[in-house]
Amino acid sequence: MSIDALQMASLSDTGKVRDLNEDSVAVREYPRVAVLADGMGGYNAGEVASRMAVTLIADGVAQNWNAETLRGLDRAGAMRASQKVMQQQVHAANTTIFMKAQSDPDCRGMGTTLVACMFHDNFITVAHAGDSRLYRLRGGTLEQITRDHSLLQEQIDAGMISKEDAHLSNNRNLVTRAIGVDPLEESEIHTYDVQQDDLYLLCSDGLHGLIDDADIAENLNALKNNLTLAAQQLIDAANDAGGTDNVSVILIRVVESFAVI
Repeated sequence: MSIDALQMASLSDTGKVRDLNEDSVAVREYPRVAVLADGMGGYNAGEVASRMAVTLIADGVAQNWNAETLRGLDRAGAMRASQKVMQQQVHAANTTIFMKAQSDPDCRGMGTTLVACMFHDNFITVAHAGDSRLYRLRGGTLEQITRDHSLLQEQIDAGMISKEDAHLSNNRNLVTRAIGVDPLEESEIHTYDVQQDDLYLLCSDGLHGLIDDADIAENLNALKNNLTLAAQQLIDAANDAGGTDNVSVILIRVVESFAVI
């Protein structure tokens, strides 16, 4: 993949209320991998879980996505292989975090949400658990690609609350899946085709819980050619809306095709 085919920017902020930033982000240049996690648990433990998750998964994918893995595979085979590699690294991270939580009293009960993606041959493979999200801006329209693993999402799906009233719910922070809280992780993994000029946003709920999708879309459409500024503006918008949580974003723009010939 050309190093110029994708542009990336990332930013994480403590916000205005919390004393500690329990979000973590990691990006790797080759293969192109981006991971964002929002930790939970006792004091410091959430930060430990999220930092472990992003580092282990980003490094693990980078180490295992190589010529040997890809040898003899066509594009469909590479898609399947990418899901397998992603699943293996998420599982390994889950096991390591869970064992740390069991062995270290200071980390008891820790865990983390997760959204992780890797790019290859004009596709993106995404793993997620919890309510950290992946969005895609395509043709000016913003679409949420991941579906939250949360009690609130289950209530929306059941018709108990409307999406428009979701911001009023007391269940906004109750996730139904996470990494590191159970020996058997339950991440969700999918692969999607990408197009030139797509813009992908990974974010924690410190952003989407305070800023609605229309405002996120307006920001990205206006600043998609300056990802560093776009990331900062999203962080600033969340803080201007109260900054009640840590907020993290990773932006990836597809500048040109990266098809494997």
